[in-house]
Amino acid sequence: MVPGLALGDGLSDPPIGAMVRPTTRGRTMARHLAGWIAGLLMMLAAQSVSAQQAAGDWLGGLAVSPTVTLHVAVHIHKDATGANAGTFDSLDQAVYGLPLGDISMVGGSLAFAIPTLHAAYAATWDAAAHGWTGQWTQGGGSLALTLTPGKAPDAPVITGLDGDWDGALTVTAGMKLRLALHVETGAHGTVARLRSIDQQTTVAVSSLSRDGDKVRLGLTVIGAVFEAGLDPKSQTLTGTWKQDAMPAPVPLVLTRRTAGQVEAAQKRPQTPVKPYPYREETVVFDDGPVKLAATLTLPQGAGPFPAVVLVSGSGPNTRNEPILGHQIFLVLADHFTRRGIAVLRYDKRGTGLSTGAYAKATTQDFADDADAAAAYLRGRKDINPAKVGMIGHSEGGLIVPMVAVADPKIDFIVMMAGPGVDGAKVLSEQGRLIGKAMGLSDEKVAESAAVRDRMIAIVRAEKDPEVAAAKMRAIIAAVPKAKDVPPAVIEAQIAAINTDWFRYFFNYDPAPTLRKVRCPVLAMIGSKDLQAPPDQNLPALRAALAQNPHAEVDELPGLNHLFQTAKTGAVGEYGDIEETIAPVALDKMTGWIVKQVGAPAR
Repeated sequence: MVPGLALGDGLSDPPIGAMVRPTTRGRTMARHLAGWIAGLLMMLAAQSVSAQQAAGDWLGGLAVSPTVTLHVAVHIHKDATGANAGTFDSLDQAVYGLPLGDISMVGGSLAFAIPTLHAAYAATWDAAAHGWTGQWTQGGGSLALTLTPGKAPDAPVITGLDGDWDGALTVTAGMKLRLALHVETGAHGTVARLRSIDQQTTVAVSSLSRDGDKVRLGLTVIGAVFEAGLDPKSQTLTGTWKQDAMPAPVPLVLTRRTAGQVEAAQKRPQTPVKPYPYREETVVFDDGPVKLAATLTLPQGAGPFPAVVLVSGSGPNTRNEPILGHQIFLVLADHFTRRGIAVLRYDKRGTGLSTGAYAKATTQDFADDADAAAAYLRGRKDINPAKVGMIGHSEGGLIVPMVAVADPKIDFIVMMAGPGVDGAKVLSEQGRLIGKAMGLSDEKVAESAAVRDRMIAIVRAEKDPEVAAAKMRAIIAAVPKAKDVPPAVIEAQIAAINTDWFRYFFNYDPAPTLRKVRCPVLAMIGSKDLQAPPDQNLPALRAALAQNPHAEVDELPGLNHLFQTAKTGAVGEYGDIEETIAPVALDKMTGWIVKQVGAPAR
């Protein structure tokens, strides 16, 4: 397993992505900062410090991982009217001038905010450090942050590189990621951003230098360096990409885009385009103190309509379950709403616009959120409360039976690639199949499996994360080839599974819950699914659901874990395939759901 971007593409984070961050599923702070600085809410509580002393320029660093620190700057001043004003910069991400709002200074304390963000900083004045010392929180996580007086220098001006550069990075056999580098010289010097087109993410270049024809790009957030030679004639940068989370450097060529050229676009023909022939509402519902932000699509007319809740797979997924440019739940919602069925999809707790602590959540917490979504729908006058069901993908397929057993009001459930065995077995088999699909020899697959299974056993049995981490380090240290693996990679692999979420997942056997489900069930797995392998899970699903006369378990030929028409089912194909969901899968679910709710197919 390589901890990758927040792809949310199934039961665990697959080993994909050149843009691999040195973070884990349980450490969403780096993910929040590495993608986009969504905002900052900051409070400076001073001890024996006047409010005026908070004015000025302040610098600090957020240690988002053992090897990565993001440097930030805060600027506080009075505007022309005498009101408090300020801005925030994320220096390593080349983000400048984010405005601060709602600034107040009361009783020696200072508070300011960027309203759309789930972030906060509370601190006290530390005379020894001559700065503000406290905790910065976001998305349920917390990091120490000290701000001291200082003004960050502007980036140097680098000539001859401005413009857009395109290339493709070979990550594994048969898998390439398209990259687009943008370089621009402005008021803060020369800044650059690298976009992974296939992963739909952008990362700032934290350092850029040029010595003659030698060019170097550093990307602190993801622990990567690109060193290349510039060929002015061919307008290419030819060099080597190195990254902490990758075992070896790989070649990369970037070519400057000519005038009039545009960035290569992913072809996603199933993604709907507005205006839609139905209504769309932005709504919020509660699960206790957690507020979940969602989109509800409603057919034309007064209703009341049958409805489904979409429950996404693992990872910090937002409401559309975006994976490599595919907006899976947007496509599903559009498909069902056009056929007379209302659809609710939501940002998982601690992601997007939803509150709550994603990093501390387990599958049971996500099940509680899904149940709250169904309850919200039943409370609306335009929804038929007796015809509310659920569709869960991957981990969502694990969740929807849990909700159906706890909430007998659930009318039906659809399990898209939901497992029938415990998570330890799923991850073990998943790792073996993905390794073979990546071209690893049987010997290497077996070696990896032996280490992985021992690490899984430790996580299952050991509740203390520190003790578990120490035991896993000992296992890895005993592997002869481990000495050639960067320490950051080893720590990332350990941290990737040393979380409460994985402990729950490894130990949870879905079979007892499935045997208790009384509502109609449609369980589907693609024949080429490598993440919820059909040979492993379909027999278990059929056995567990055997006593439910309203259960149907199907294997869909030729489809992968995302229910795309696939060649091999390898994870590397997900982004290359233009199809988001195969029509055969959409038609199967539509016909089955229409039969349950009695809605006319449109």
